Amino acid sequence: MREFSRRATRAIARRIAFDGVCLVSLDPATGLPTSEVSEHALTADLNRRMAQIEVDADDFNVFRALARSAWPAASISGATGGDLNRSRRHRELRAPNGFGDELRITLVSAGVTWGGLTLLRRADRGPFTADDVELTGSLSPYLAEGVRRSILLTALRARRHEDEDVAGLVLLAEDDSILMTDAAGHAWLAQIDPHVLAGVARRARTMAVGDDARLARARVCAADGGWLIVRGSVLSGDRDACTAITIEPAGGHDLAPLIADAYGLTDRERLITQLVAQGLPTKAISGHLRISPWTVQDHLKSVFEKVGVHTRGELVSRVFLEHFEPRLSEQAAVGRDGWFEQSVASQSGR
Repeated sequence: MREFSRRATRAIARRIAFDGVCLVSLDPATGLPTSEVSEHALTADLNRRMAQIEVDADDFNVFRALARSAWPAASISGATGGDLNRSRRHRELRAPNGFGDELRITLVSAGVTWGGLTLLRRADRGPFTADDVELTGSLSPYLAEGVRRSILLTALRARRHEDEDVAGLVLLAEDDSILMTDAAGHAWLAQIDPHVLAGVARRARTMAVGDDARLARARVCAADGGWLIVRGSVLSGDRDACTAITIEPAGGHDLAPLIADAYGLTDRERLITQLVAQGLPTKAISGHLRISPWTVQDHLKSVFEKVGVHTRGELVSRVFLEHFEPRLSEQAAVGRDGWFEQSVASQSGR
């Protein structure tokens, strides 16, 4: 995703002036951060607090809210009526580090949120304009497409961890400082960004007091190229209690839904793909779903086109990563160089 971030922000910089940038990918199932690429933005040690504020959703223009709004982009100056200190993250993090206005874009494609982009200006610059907000918002689906393709590539290239059956445990205090960890947990921590841990822990705490029904879980591409599942739970119903974080290698049942999201498969196409992975022929799938064999074939044709395969064997291999156990229970290769830059140019010239 780092290469895509570099290309995308370079294209945007031709139209909009900014001093810092941060691109974060989100787990499409839970909305929790999974990776981050930043340049001239906050230091890594402050990203943990940023993740906490984001998950709490107690601020202006959090990505979760932007994804539900009429327009996917907004500036802090616009949202606060010019009083930037009304923003929690500006007051606590941006302003003390010399930043002024902030422009955020949530990256949504076909109703799925894949990430968020933040553009920053130093305090001595003027605020982002309404035209800036309009242009960046129009780029949301193109940016989402880039993140989606990046995630798909890393998922399809996923390597198995040598310690694939080893789960690590990390206990966190209320401020997300590490109280204790086992050997496996210590090793896995070196493979993920700290803000991922903070985001999962914060979600677990909001779930414990009934403020959020979404899962405290993130599927994360590790530093070594493998994929990990990070889960969180509070050890009691008290928000201030210890939070247990488990980190373990992802299996096919974890990544297959992510790959299905990335390929844009519909619910029916997912189900048929799962039945194909179980070895069922067309007639059996037809009877199971109570649809005609011709309808099954039509769905399979659509799946083959989306995934870029020609046979059922290729489909199972591609979606379930060959050596992973097939199980698709949840509700997609970067294209030719320059596609995003061309999108920026076309949108800015409307």
